[in-house]
Amino acid sequence: MEKTLKITNVLSDPTRYYIYQYITKRHKDVTVQEIADHFEIHPNVARLHLSKLEDVNMLASETKKTGKGGRPSRLYRLSDDVIQLNFPFRDYQLLSKIAIETMISLGEEGKRVLYATGKKFGSELIEREMSKTHHNDSLNFDQKMDILKDAATVAGFYPEFDVNETSTKIYFQIYNCPFKEVAAEHTEEVCTTHYEFLKGMFESLFDNVEIIEKGNMLKGCDACAYHALVSN
Repeated sequence: MEKTLKITNVLSDPTRYYIYQYITKRHKDVTVQEIADHFEIHPNVARLHLSKLEDVNMLASETKKTGKGGRPSRLYRLSDDVIQLNFPFRDYQLLSKIAIETMISLGEEGKRVLYATGKKFGSELIEREMSKTHHNDSLNFDQKMDILKDAATVAGFYPEFDVNETSTKIYFQIYNCPFKEVAAEHTEEVCTTHYEFLKGMFESLFDNVEIIEKGNMLKGCDACAYHALVSN
């Protein structure tokens, strides 16, 4: 509870909150000067905000040379710590671990159900996003991509998407895995469930989909990266 109070106190400052939001979407290290320029504040003020976020382990930092000469720069990035704000306290991470280990203990049938459930939840997420602004049919490619981006953001993936000129291959990277703490202990099962979750999302929008994994954070990559081959 004490840690939660410290975090809420730090985030109570609007500028500090928006700085944290900016860093979560930046997908790379930031400097004091970058934050100062983006938010139009003095570098000393930017440094204070970044230090406050680091004090509660929401950010981590290190000093690196930039290769441009001069003094090394202090670079800030998201911390690997899990930030959960729940009133009263609820340990959803423990619940997910219990659920995963229960399904694994049931053998291959348990895994099959786990993966099918992941796909179902991915599909339901897209359906909820579609119900907000669009009808369930007659969507063009751009509308489908907007829904996909919104759903991936809601899921907490911090995604980046890129589409080739023929709109048949979608490149996307996920910079935040909401399941990474559980995945560290049950990598194959959690990553497969996540993959099926993504399939559920894509197959709710496109008639034919093939998703190919190109990178995995748990294998040392900066992001989980995929190619999705699609047809409308």
